[in-house]
Amino acid sequence: MKKRILCLLLLAALTLCLAACGGGTQESADPEQLTLTVMGRKSDMEKSYLTSIFQLYETATGNKLRLLSYEDAEFEAEAAKQFAAGNQPDIFLHFHNADLNRFSPAENFCDLSGESWVSDLTESALAYCQDREGRLLGLPFWESSVSGCYYNKTLLDSLGLRPASTQAEFDMLCQVLKELNYTPICWPADGCTWMFQFGLDPIFADDPALLEQLNANELSYADIPAVADMVNWIGSAAKAGWFGSDYLDTGWDDVSTALGSGQAVMTFIWDTWFYTDFAAGNQYGMEDFALMPVFMGTADSGSYEGGNLNMMMVNKNSAQLDAALDFLAFCATPENYNVAFDGISTVSCFKGQTTNIQSQMVTDAQASISENERVSTAATKIVGYSAEDVAAAFDELFRGRTDTAGCVQRMDEYRLQDEVLQGAA
Repeated sequence: MKKRILCLLLLAALTLCLAACGGGTQESADPEQLTLTVMGRKSDMEKSYLTSIFQLYETATGNKLRLLSYEDAEFEAEAAKQFAAGNQPDIFLHFHNADLNRFSPAENFCDLSGESWVSDLTESALAYCQDREGRLLGLPFWESSVSGCYYNKTLLDSLGLRPASTQAEFDMLCQVLKELNYTPICWPADGCTWMFQFGLDPIFADDPALLEQLNANELSYADIPAVADMVNWIGSAAKAGWFGSDYLDTGWDDVSTALGSGQAVMTFIWDTWFYTDFAAGNQYGMEDFALMPVFMGTADSGSYEGGNLNMMMVNKNSAQLDAALDFLAFCATPENYNVAFDGISTVSCFKGQTTNIQSQMVTDAQASISENERVSTAATKIVGYSAEDVAAAFDELFRGRTDTAGCVQRMDEYRLQDEVLQGAA
């Protein structure tokens, strides 16, 4: 009897030890109950529409979700460690950007192109989630936005000025605003890096063959005149004072104050920012702003960028692959995603999405958006692209340490260096 009790105690201890191990899917104590592991950033996993769909799934199916989250600053490194150790989740949440390459998408994640819900994705959401070979990397279950040039329409009206529809008109508008002692464009050069991709997107979205030549190293940035045009425009705008006198010390937390006070008239950002980060109580509120394209020397009619989306990706090596795919199908069902996104300010990712809120700024500019929108291309499809590296190259330009050609050269050097590192990952 003592030996039997000892064996039972040892078995219980072993079970507890196995349950404490990190990584892959844990089996539920109930043999009929399934448990799927979901890994993502802590702030992402706490989004209301994700917690809502997680709860809906558990209630509807009786299955369980084991959520593995890491603090945002630690996520990339910690998730990479788990993958290297073989502790891959069933579902992995990640944006389609340069950091995704460290997780070897082609080797580790399913191509979801054949799933039944694909036809319900909007054109821009589908394009964002496809890799260079056209494989669908994940389900875009996220808030979407439209990036462009958001401008203070109330202030422009009071000055008798109009928004621009061409590059020449935009340049003239900036010059007039500068002469009237306004900062034409709030350009947060202190730590903010997203702006550059808005200028690069039209170059490569409009010419897929050019993108392929760049990625095959048959061409470099230096061989593409439009890249130098963008660099030259940004550098010239900075020198002309269109970014203001303190743009090198302007960061994320300063954009709201600059726009709300009316000192800065425009900024290159996305609509959801006004709902999440634009502080109330300033002289100007969200209702004072409208949307026109970004003009950065690369598209005469300007450009908008579609949303950057967090994707639910499925581990192709999961022991519960079918269940993981079923989870995505559950999330992509209209009656489920419409509950999760009820009242959320977002551009629709699904054609059947009806309960979300769309900003008036985007609605009013819909005709222009339809004509000039590009899918996010630079950050998702240029091999070796890093927004931080591009910003570092421009910092040298802004500080007078290099010229246009030198900035382009640094962009190439950073890109090729990151491409090598990604290839070795």
